[in-house]
Amino acid sequence: MRRRLAPAALLLPLALLLTACGGNSAASAGGDTDGSGSLTLNVGDQKGGSEAILRAAGELKNLDYKIKWSTFTSGPPLLEAVNAGAVDIGGVGNTPPVFAAGAGSKISVVAAWHGTSKGDTILVPNDSKLTKPADLKGKSVAVAQGSSAHYQLVASLRKAGLSPSDIKVKYLQPADALAAFTSGKVDAWAVWDPYTSQVLKAEQGRVLTTGDGVTNGLTFQVAAPKALADKKKTAAVKDYLERLRRAYTWVYDHEQEWAEVWAKDTGLPEDVALAAVKRTYTTRIEVAVDKPLIASEQEIADTFTQLKLIPRKVDFADFTDPRFNGDLPPSTTTPRPSEGS
Repeated sequence: MRRRLAPAALLLPLALLLTACGGNSAASAGGDTDGSGSLTLNVGDQKGGSEAILRAAGELKNLDYKIKWSTFTSGPPLLEAVNAGAVDIGGVGNTPPVFAAGAGSKISVVAAWHGTSKGDTILVPNDSKLTKPADLKGKSVAVAQGSSAHYQLVASLRKAGLSPSDIKVKYLQPADALAAFTSGKVDAWAVWDPYTSQVLKAEQGRVLTTGDGVTNGLTFQVAAPKALADKKKTAAVKDYLERLRRAYTWVYDHEQEWAEVWAKDTGLPEDVALAAVKRTYTTRIEVAVDKPLIASEQEIADTFTQLKLIPRKVDFADFTDPRFNGDLPPSTTTPRPSEGS
């Protein structure tokens, strides 16, 4: 690969990370309670993520604690905030925990969802002559480094008999990648929903390939070990995860209602939000953090270690905490079918 960054550079410095936060609140480390003594759970989120689902499902009512939301552009900077203690728990894709583990971050995967990977795509312009992943050889591809799309790109290249050194990787966060893609500065863009749906609905590009059958389709809630060492915070995390579980169950039967809330929150057109809901989000089923899941993530870690993008061998099991599994189905459970758009 033409451009390799040191492990510390894989995650944004905390100062930059905090200035990038949005949502209802800042991502300050704050402390465990507010001035009134009420417990505050600091939650990291991404565009159209947990907060949107919980609000749409009515699961943000009657809380015994306060939630302080911070919104991040992708998983890697969110996990840097978890490592720094600015965030107690947050949602990310399947690859950011691997990079965070490789950097020695203090994180614990506490919950997992399994869905299809049809929303994880490599997009090309409508007039592109590229028709299959093998055609990417020598081409420039935008991707957020350390994101789930990063592994999807690597795995898609490997399936086509290529490696990252065969292409020109451009590490860009989604907003910059979208600008580069639509202006013709890159030949392709590896990304996830809702960005996939945004491009397709706007007819700004087409799908070259998806991650379906290539990646494991896992998404995670990742917590700070320090928060899990606190009994009150652990109880809040448990309640938060139970609310997320109910919210996802609600979404399965209320796609339109959630899409409307999501569109309002993110500024996405409603048809884009609904397309992403159908293609990606309603396929997800919560599964246990178990041995097959750990083995699947270990494969991702080993892949990036071999590419020398992670500097050392990672034992992914050391970065998981199965205490919240309960009676959840195994991680090998088949996800719900995607309706697409």
